[in-house]
Amino acid sequence: MACDECENGNESVTKETHESVTKETPQSFVTSGLNPALQTPAEIEAILRRDLPSPPEGVTRVRFYGAGCLPDLCEGVADVLRRLFSTGDVTVGSDLLGAARGVLGTRAGVVAILGTGCNSALWDGKRIICNTPPLGYILGDEGSGADLGKRLISALLKNLLPDDLAEAFRRTHPLSYSEIIESVYRRPAANRFLASFAPFLHEHLAHPAARAIVEDSFSSFITRNLSQYDTPAVSFVGSVAHHFEEPLRATAARHGLRVDTIVQSPMPGLIRYHS
Repeated sequence: MACDECENGNESVTKETHESVTKETPQSFVTSGLNPALQTPAEIEAILRRDLPSPPEGVTRVRFYGAGCLPDLCEGVADVLRRLFSTGDVTVGSDLLGAARGVLGTRAGVVAILGTGCNSALWDGKRIICNTPPLGYILGDEGSGADLGKRLISALLKNLLPDDLAEAFRRTHPLSYSEIIESVYRRPAANRFLASFAPFLHEHLAHPAARAIVEDSFSSFITRNLSQYDTPAVSFVGSVAHHFEEPLRATAARHGLRVDTIVQSPMPGLIRYHS
């Protein structure tokens, strides 16, 4: 979320990790995740009122980008932000639009998100002109943290992991079969539960079996998503892309795909875009 053109000449920017940016020293703060596809406007407002240190004063414009910001849900989020920041100039867009503006700016290209979930788009420098639907962690989200965790857990429970890697996992995550099934099928936020195992894969990336899981997931993302854009290069944003940069670049190269940029967050680029 970018709140710009404050009366005092400052700009504050926020999205899950929020930054209040002055001409001298940036300040940041963090809130719980916001997703209007999963939360009501009232729930989102309660989270922000609880997590924000205090609403910035003197804000005249707010620009918000977030997961789940579908066209028919944006107005509910905008209403919440209008109340919180006491301004009528509020626009809400998807996290994919934020990624494109934050990573590519006004340059045309393909941008991809690899975090807890995945997404991708062909960007002409002004708008998204093509998007392969990510479909979520059940039907899609290839290459994401949820997909990495799903592949790891599936291999573990089907006894397909090498003994040493399986034993290392059980030491790190002493979960029973029933606890895993309960968390995936009966509790909320199963995608986040699955994505919580991605750090284990990162820690054991030198193990051939762990690396194979990671590269297979990235290969699936490329073939099922990026190949539809018929372009030779892509820029990535997201925690998975950032932390798994080396295997991601290696997998992309095997598919004849050039990786231009990988950033963990689009926030610095969005600050430049809206400045």
